[in-house]
Amino acid sequence: MAFVFPRPGVAGADGGQLTIRLVFTDIDGVWTDGGMYYDNIDSPSGELKRFHTYDSAGVKYCRLAGVPVVVITGESTEIVARRCRKLGIDRLYQGVGDKLTEATRLSAEYGIPLAECAYVGDDVPDIPLLEAVGYSAAPANAPAYVAAHAMRVLQTAGGNGAFREFVEGMLPQHRRDELLSLWLASLRTPAH
Repeated sequence: MAFVFPRPGVAGADGGQLTIRLVFTDIDGVWTDGGMYYDNIDSPSGELKRFHTYDSAGVKYCRLAGVPVVVITGESTEIVARRCRKLGIDRLYQGVGDKLTEATRLSAEYGIPLAECAYVGDDVPDIPLLEAVGYSAAPANAPAYVAAHAMRVLQTAGGNGAFREFVEGMLPQHRRDELLSLWLASLRTPAH
């Protein structure tokens, strides 16, 4: 399964199509606003993160399309692990310094070339992976010098549904309608 959509920034019917079969995402600054909130409760992390529920729709669209979602993040927190478990994220890799090396290893494991992978990231450690994949994006609030390495700058800021916009940007209208129909059908329960 895959997302197939027109290559961004190329005019004309013969501009080519992108095929994306694996989605990588950063967390902080993409799924969150990038802020770090600390509490004074005696807990292992003492850290709080705010996630936007909109991003769960991006995961759902990927799942319905049969496209795995892999989180690769430099931070390492139980909060992120809990969010990923709740959403049924396919794989989570925390504390990763070299995201490109990790994504290259994982794409080989999946048997999918990086040219058929997508990535959304927002900061300096994301640049090598933004440049290496077939499709990349940065949230609206990413620094301009980072966003310049992405194929697309999203209209949504990190922490406000940027992952959802990223995924929906890979769905032509007819495909989004098809997946939405599947999603809605899964919500219906048979009459008794």
